[in-house]
Amino acid sequence: MTDGLLLAYTVSFVVFAAIGSFFNVVIYRLPLMMEAVWRNECKLLLESEHTEADDSAQNFNIAIPNSHCPSCKTPIKVWHNVPVISYILLGGKCAACKAPISLRYPIVELCTALLGLACLYLFGLSPYGFATAALCWTLLILTFIDIDHQLLPDQLTLPLMWAGLLLSALGFSPITLDNAVWGAAVGYLSLWSVYWLFKLITGKEGMGYGDFKLLAALGAWLGWQQLPVIIILSSLVGAIVGSIYLALNKSDHNRTIPFGPYLAGAGLITLFWGELIVNQYLQLAGLR
Repeated sequence: MTDGLLLAYTVSFVVFAAIGSFFNVVIYRLPLMMEAVWRNECKLLLESEHTEADDSAQNFNIAIPNSHCPSCKTPIKVWHNVPVISYILLGGKCAACKAPISLRYPIVELCTALLGLACLYLFGLSPYGFATAALCWTLLILTFIDIDHQLLPDQLTLPLMWAGLLLSALGFSPITLDNAVWGAAVGYLSLWSVYWLFKLITGKEGMGYGDFKLLAALGAWLGWQQLPVIIILSSLVGAIVGSIYLALNKSDHNRTIPFGPYLAGAGLITLFWGELIVNQYLQLAGLR
């Protein structure tokens, strides 16, 4: 690796980690912003026509208020907000009140940087390399939001799907536009069909519509040929983790387990190693 390339990767790591710090804000605030909008709409719908909208939601968004300690509300100084390093130097505690800070924050920052570097290393310092980094970051955000709220926001899944289609249409993606369109359609309809089949048989909802849209987005980015890999991987890991969870929490059988993180994880694996997995399977099956 040349010195120039090493410098480029080092700078990219620092920048990507800083972007990861912003993603922590998105993960925390976006669901709260959505809930505030829903409450406001319900209030206007259910109460009289003279009811005024609640303007409090305008004072809480991605930019406002400034980041602060959730325990003592002390604003976080710039030098206390350096990705990963500040967490280590502060010992994982607030500088003001010494309340513990969730380990999730440096994990998200570190994952953002590593995923971004992996994409640039595998796909080059190219439009597609940076685009795949954005894909991985969006999947990371969706994973943590789904874990916290069992929610996959349309504000993220739908633009992600259209971005995959646009990337193919502009010729930046190795996936042809036909394969991307079929990937989006088949991805959505496959889980949509499973949802309704399960509901007709059991009378219960087995997954949310956000899962359909997420798989549609992955199909748009990776093509319809990779959908079986994504579905098999996500279902296998989901079944294993779900079984372990139910075995450890026998009194909590009615708790729903989000499927989005498994889809996102399977999508990442398929992005990086999908072709290798398919080729190995075909060789083992004697088809190649």
